[in-house]
Amino acid sequence: MPNNSATLSERIESILDFDKRIFFFILVLFFIAIRYITNDLILQSIPGYEKLNEEGSFMIFHIFNTLNYLWTPFALLWKFTLISFLIWTGAFTLGYKISFKLLWQYVMVAEVVFILPELFKMIYFILPDDTVSFQDIRDYYPLSLFSLIDSDSLPAKFHYPFRAINLFEVIYIYLLTLGFQYLSKKSFSNAFVIILISYVFFFLLWLAFYILVYK
Repeated sequence: MPNNSATLSERIESILDFDKRIFFFILVLFFIAIRYITNDLILQSIPGYEKLNEEGSFMIFHIFNTLNYLWTPFALLWKFTLISFLIWTGAFTLGYKISFKLLWQYVMVAEVVFILPELFKMIYFILPDDTVSFQDIRDYYPLSLFSLIDSDSLPAKFHYPFRAINLFEVIYIYLLTLGFQYLSKKSFSNAFVIILISYVFFFLLWLAFYILVYK
């Protein structure tokens, strides 16, 4: 078992051996590029898009999207910092000491998993047929609870939570557990407990809060 742990640690360490600043820059570019293409698909799926665009009807939409693209790096920085702080605090509460800097860097690397649903969504709607509406593109989230049910029968306040609970989130939790195991040199089960009481707990708490305050 120690040999297996050592091998896993060595693999993770080798995977993380690169310039994190360049990685962050590339990560931001990926998210912006994929979202730009997806937003363009959403616009083109609206009936009479070309005429409405010429009339300037989508000006607010374009401004909002531009601001969203500019906000992307700051949103990612905030997300990495918040998640790292939650995990670091959970670890500290149970007496584990780990480097916040290394934890932050690992959380950033684990974010790669969330490029996949964005990419799948873009590919799925790259050539939409006439029956696809902009709501279909906007609300689509692959391999989520939302994609497994009839959304028309689901109250609107549950749409976001059901999209947030998906296979990629499960993979992300697994990656966070592996990362904490590597950084803390503890067992996988101990690392999983830390992720459960920190990230997973507050993730579920946020979803519950969203449902309660939704109007």
